[in-house]
Amino acid sequence: MEHKNYHTHNMEFIYWQNRQQVHRHNYSIMTSYSQNHAHQMHGVTSADPGDIDNHVHYYEGMTTFMDGHVHYYRGMTGPAIPLPSGGHIHEFAGRTSYNDMHTHNYHGRTGAGY
Repeated sequence: MEHKNYHTHNMEFIYWQNRQQVHRHNYSIMTSYSQNHAHQMHGVTSADPGDIDNHVHYYEGMTTFMDGHVHYYRGMTGPAIPLPSGGHIHEFAGRTSYNDMHTHNYHGRTGAGY
């Protein structure tokens, strides 16, 4: 099989008329405590246009390894919540996958968009 040199670019921002059009949010939260342990969830949301007031982001991932297992999660944030200093955050909540005979609930807020 012939291999060619490819390269890619991560697109974090697109600007048009000095307005940020596409952005993402970091998140890092702990799940609820269940069966004597909790897991950490961290990642980056999907990119969505920042000039729409009620936009949302999607997220998915795998929790940290704890007590011999992990859990999977996915969901959609709530609408943008403006910050007094500019920018915005999103709230999100849900339940992890069922692994090792239990689930964990989670809720939190994203970081400001980047």
